[in-house]
Formats: sequence, structure tokens, C-alpha cells
Amino acid sequence: MRGPQELTPRVGLGRALQQTFTLAWRTLLQIRHNPMELADFSIQPILFLLLFLFVFGGAIAGSPADYLQFMLPGLIVMNMMFVTVYVGYGLNADLTKGVFDRLRALPIARWAPLAGRILADMVKQGWSILLLLAVGFLLGFRLEAPFAGVLLMSALLLVAALAFSWTMILVGVMAREPEHVQIFGFTVLFPVTFVSNVFVPVETLPPWLRVVVEHNPVSHLADAARGLLLGGSVLEPALWSLLWALAVMAVFAPLSLWALNRRLARG
Repeated sequence: MRGPQELTPRVGLGRALQQTFTLAWRTLLQIRHNPMELADFSIQPILFLLLFLFVFGGAIAGSPADYLQFMLPGLIVMNMMFVTVYVGYGLNADLTKGVFDRLRALPIARWAPLAGRILADMVKQGWSILLLLAVGFLLGFRLEAPFAGVLLMSALLLVAALAFSWTMILVGVMAREPEHVQIFGFTVLFPVTFVSNVFVPVETLPPWLRVVVEHNPVSHLADAARGLLLGGSVLEPALWSLLWALAVMAVFAPLSLWALNRRLARG
């Protein structure tokens, strides 16, 4: 008897892309059945914004208005990192419930289920960026660079999200249950994002910690986002961000695919 992998015929590129969009739409529709997911990447970042702005803004920057200008670009970057967890969470749910095997038994491209999951994550990322920018503008955030910077920042963050999603795909494949993905993912992401220049200027940190923060990929992304929205240096932090994204994808994409094939082979 042939296994599910052998039942899948060769699919043309155009048909495979169509299947990818269909599966991405399926993933987005799941929000209707799990509204808490929408709350996680919509309400949670707004709560972070309000909390840090009005509780810590005066102490850190002298006034909430000044702190908003500094913090918002970094907070958008931090939220981008957090949203990647849902790629691993959703993939693990599909694997543990057998959905991934059933999809692969259908006459669809073998990579379409995974690509659809990642594409859906890009849509969620775009929504999160727009939402935080909109709330920021309502609170008084103002662009100090041409509007094209918003588009360039969004493009840079989506590229970074695509790369860092592979770390959570690996976690999603390795974890036994979806809840474990969230626990492990946020356990890793919290120190990586908070030990950065998202919330405080790097000049205020002790020298030994400053070295760590300056080499953190989240700091490079935050610097690039600030440069694109507020003016200032963009090229160097953007290049570092792209190099980090390339390195992360080069390491974690092959590892994730190897782990996924190994898990599917075990059945």
C-alpha cells in the first residue's frame, strides 16, 4: 500500500501557488474559530504600547509624547517577532491533529501546506504593523521622514518575519503540543526582544550589556525602522538586518525541513 507522500502527484507551479493561497486563506479563516489568536496579535501589542507609554514613558524619556516617538518603531519590531510564534503553533496543531497528513494525501503540491501557513503569517504581520501605526498616530506619533519610509519599513519587517518564522517552524515541528510551542517560543523571544534597544536607548545601558544589545538583530531592525520613520541612519542597520535574516534562514530552513520530513516519515 502506498503512503500519503506517494499519493501526491506532481503539480505545476501555477496550480501549486493557487493551492498555497487557498491554504493561506484557510489558515486566516481559523481566526473565526479561535478569536483569541486575533487578540494575541492585535490587543496584546496595543496593551504593551499603552503600558510602556503611560507608565514608563515619563521616567524614560521625560514625557509620553517623546517616548512614543522613540518606542513605537521598536515596538512594531518586537510585535513582528512575537507574531512568528503563531506559525509554529498552527503548524504543530496541524501535525498533532493529523491535518497536515490529510492535506498531503490530497492532490496538492507537497510544499503548499507549509507555504500557505507562512503566507498567512505574512498577512497577520501586515495587519499588526498597520494596527500599531494607526494606534500610534492616534496617540500622537508623527512621521519625520517621507511616507515611503513606512512602505520600506513594512517590506523590511516582512522579510525579517519570513526569515525568523523558520525558527518557530522548527519549534512547531519538534514540540509535542501546540501549548509547548507558545511556552518555548515566548521563553526565547522575551529575552531576545527585551535585551535590545526597543524600549531604552543603548547609551543608558552598562558597557557589558551594551555590547550584547548592539549585536542583537532586534536592535538592528529597530534602528532601521526608526531611521525609516524618523530619519537618520538606515543603510547600515538595514544591511545588518538583512544579513541576520539571511543567516537565520540559512540555518533554520534546512533544519526545519529535515525535522518536518523526519516527523512525517515516523507517522
